This record gives sequence, C-alpha cells and structure tokens, in this order.
Amino acid sequence: MSIATEIIGVPETLDHFQSESYSPYHFFSSEQWAKFRADTPLTLTSDEVKRLRSMGDPIDLDEVRRIYLSLSRLLSSHVESSQMLFNQRNRFLSMSDVTKTPFVIGIAGSVAVGKSTTARILKELLGRWPSSPKVDLITTDGFLHPNAMLQREKLMQRKGFPESYDTGAILRFLSAIKAGQPDVRAPCYSHLVYDVLPDEYKIVDRPDILIFEGINVLQSRDLPADGKIVPMVSDFFDFSIYIDAAESQIHNWYVTRFMRLRETAFRDPNSYFHRYASITDAEALEIAEDLWTNINLKNLRQNILPTRPRADLILKKGKDHLIEQVALRKL
Repeated sequence: MSIATEIIGVPETLDHFQSESYSPYHFFSSEQWAKFRADTPLTLTSDEVKRLRSMGDPIDLDEVRRIYLSLSRLLSSHVESSQMLFNQRNRFLSMSDVTKTPFVIGIAGSVAVGKSTTARILKELLGRWPSSPKVDLITTDGFLHPNAMLQREKLMQRKGFPESYDTGAILRFLSAIKAGQPDVRAPCYSHLVYDVLPDEYKIVDRPDILIFEGINVLQSRDLPADGKIVPMVSDFFDFSIYIDAAESQIHNWYVTRFMRLRETAFRDPNSYFHRYASITDAEALEIAEDLWTNINLKNLRQNILPTRPRADLILKKGKDHLIEQVALRKL
C-alpha cells in the first residue's frame, strides 16, 4: 500500500496523482526525492555513517545521498527562512535586543523504526553546512518517569506510553529553549540500566537547531472547554518528521534487534535485561514477541501511528529498512 493511500484512506485503485490531489502532502519516490539534493555536498564518510547508525539499521552513504542530503537541504532552507522572518518581525516591532531562539525539529515514530539513526545523521549533516550552525540532539527517554515511580503507579508495562513521561518537564524544557535561555538542562537516560539517571543532565546552551526525538512527540491532548491554554509538545516544533513503516516490518525489526541484543548489550552484568542473555533462543523469542504484542504494538496503534498525519514530513521505509517514499506537507 502506498503512503498516499495510507494517509488519506483512498482506495488503492486510485492512481498516484489522483490520490495526491486529495491530500495535504506531496508524495515522492526515493528516486524523485534524491534529485532535490542539487549540489549539496556529502560531508559524512562511510565510517562516520557506521558509527551513527543504530543496530540493525543498514543505512550507508548511498542512502545518505538518496534521502538525507535532500532533507538537510530542505531543513536548512526552513532554518534560513525562519531567521529572515525573525529579523523582519523585529524590524516591524522596532525590537533590536531580542535573541533568535533555536529552530526545533521533532522526530517521531515507533520503536525499532530508526528514529535515532535519522536524528544523528541529520544532526551531523546540518552542523556541517557552510554557516556551521550549532546543532543539539535531545531524546525524550530522559523525560520518562523513573522506574521506581512507574512501578509504584503500576505503569512499568506501559513504559513508553504517553502517561509514562513527565510531560510537564518536557514542556518546561522546550519553553526554556524557545525562550532563548542559556544552559537548559535535559535529564539523561541509560538504556543499560533501563532507567533515568538521577542528577545527570545534558546542558543545551542556545543552539541554532535543536532536534527533539521520541516516539510520542507529536501526541495531541484533550482541549479544555473554557479556552485556557493547553500546550502540546509539538507546539514548540518548527518542523516535524515521522519515520514510518508497515506494522509487520517494525515487528520483525524489533524482534530481530531483541535477539541480537542478547549477544551484545544484554551480556553486560549491569544490564537491566541481563537475565535474557542466558535463556534459550526459544524462550527469548517468546519474550520478545510478548513485549512486542502487549506493549509496543499497543502503543504504536493507540498513540504513535495516529500522530503521523500531524508531521510536516513522513519518511516511509521498505522491508530493507531504507526509505522508499517521502511525503512533504504542502504549503
């Protein structure tokens, strides 16, 4: 099924152009999208791409050329336009002592779909543009409630669901970023111990661009009847990206990654999942399937996938984990 059909719900029999006419998006194949890179230079090496990609993600220099050079060019144009608008507004308001706030890019999508790789690749590419912008990357993992609280509230089986995050802390962080405050602290998370690290923070000091990555960053919320302000995380985004793939493919990637982690990170005695390193393959597969079906699949269907139409750009992956279609919201 094409990304156009999925997004707007039209019959599969409609052709590409007829489908697009009913959608708020322009749709491109990866080959069409690659042409938009123009003369954008490739500033990453093969070794750097290998370092930046997550386990199981086959992204290479060819994929960077096909997809990410065009995307970095598009994002850079948005950043430049935002800066021009900022200067024009200051002149309109006769304000000269206002500091430009960071351009915030939100990246959403399911677990195991490749959000982290996309975020890291974009961070490196954007930071190497001739203007040399300062680019920071923060994930929402650090804003999860600590395990002790999740256990107390019986939410460990819903870790990653919207209610497992300290949404207030996320909103305060992004508010401070958009206010241009210096040295804003973001809490740190350890995938090894599977928990927030107490009293450990990453400092974000007025970057030109902030990439904010997490599964539920495009989540909406109920609005009040009295018209009071109810901010959403996405209100602070200047541009948003959703990493998409078929449910069956994400399922396969998740289980494959779980089984591979048994041979790597899970073998560390300090790992929260160390107990899974010594069980049989059959037992591990059963656990992986259970975690997918009862936690991650439910979260995908109930909370993550419904936010896809809110993105400015959707990157649709094929079964080889590489981008096959791009949808860009029309202006």
